[in-house]
Amino acid sequence: MSTHNKNSHGIDFAQIDSDNLEPEAQMRLLIEHCAMVGASDLFIFAGEPHYQIAMRLWGRMKNITTLAASEGRQLLNYVKALAGIDITERRRPQDGRWIYRDDEKVIDLRLNLIPTREGEDLTIRLLDRANNLLSIDQIGLGRHDRNALMEMLQSESGLVLVTGPTGTGKTTTLYACLQHLNDGSRKINTLEDPIEFSLPGIRQSQVNTKVGLDFPELLRGVIRQQPDIIMVGEIRDKETAVTAVRAANSGHLVFATLHAPVATGAVQSMLSFDIHPYFLASCLRGVIAQRLVRTLDPETRMKYELGSTGNTFADIESLLEPGEGTHFYGPDPSAENEGYCGRTAIFEMVTVNRGLREAIVARHPTHELEKMAEEMGMITFRKAAMLKVAQGVTSMEEVFKNIPVEYLDLETTS
Repeated sequence: MSTHNKNSHGIDFAQIDSDNLEPEAQMRLLIEHCAMVGASDLFIFAGEPHYQIAMRLWGRMKNITTLAASEGRQLLNYVKALAGIDITERRRPQDGRWIYRDDEKVIDLRLNLIPTREGEDLTIRLLDRANNLLSIDQIGLGRHDRNALMEMLQSESGLVLVTGPTGTGKTTTLYACLQHLNDGSRKINTLEDPIEFSLPGIRQSQVNTKVGLDFPELLRGVIRQQPDIIMVGEIRDKETAVTAVRAANSGHLVFATLHAPVATGAVQSMLSFDIHPYFLASCLRGVIAQRLVRTLDPETRMKYELGSTGNTFADIESLLEPGEGTHFYGPDPSAENEGYCGRTAIFEMVTVNRGLREAIVARHPTHELEKMAEEMGMITFRKAAMLKVAQGVTSMEEVFKNIPVEYLDLETTS
């Protein structure tokens, strides 16, 4: 086994000879490699005559190495045994968990296997307990959005929704909020699938579909535990949505994730579960929509003059600090890390006021709610993205890759 990647600071990894390595040593090297560069996922793809090993780094898949098919199968069986997964079952998807420990770190590994034409593929989600928990000040909030979030967190009751596609950092944002609220004065319960991190002082429960324990049943049980704050990992169905709204209207502060394209789109997503608009309007405190983009390496990023597009940042001028918005920045394609070193979130955040409540009750469409929210001061995805570009945090290429063009509407900025 040999690795050909370099970490975010351009340091070469040692070439590894796998001729005499056992599966245990191979797996240890792969995990250490992924942990060192900050990869979120490790993939083992079945095939003949080779198994392909890859990782997801800052949202992009990167090849690591290949193994002979016989070695790949041995490695797969070794991992299945460690995670308590049935080695003989190769025809059905399977899940498992394994805690990796060494002298310096503890990494929680979440495994999923799925049968393919070539054999079983394995995906491992790596959760480094020391590095993956972020505070509110570390998730990428601008000054305006941080103030909006703090206003939501000061509520004694109500519903706060975090929206976005899979893999956009919603759970990270929720955990940051819970850590901020976890001062010992309130009882906090979470419902998760799965529990990603252990949070001291917070009562965490996990969905278990094998015994019929899903979000609705777990939520009903948690409400009887007299919590002050409830976090629901995801609203997936009508029953969970109705119960969450009922809890938020009865004195609990409820956080939940939801799939919606933009912040105001969360209203229509909730109404699609047959939630009465009056009950939703009365409890909804705010919505946080987010996407992730790679951050430019400050040591190698390249500066470009605005030239004839000097008014590009005109509509976000009031959000810029002195000296910002005078240049574009982009990645250095010749850099070992392709010019990037990590990821940050771009937010669209709306706090719900009386006017928006009345519009929700009246079932106004998403585009009207968005217009009202923007008039209230909501920073849209377009403005938030341009702000990150103006600050040199990310590049226009990353913005176009990760935020749908219909939400950018860049004609008004050029």
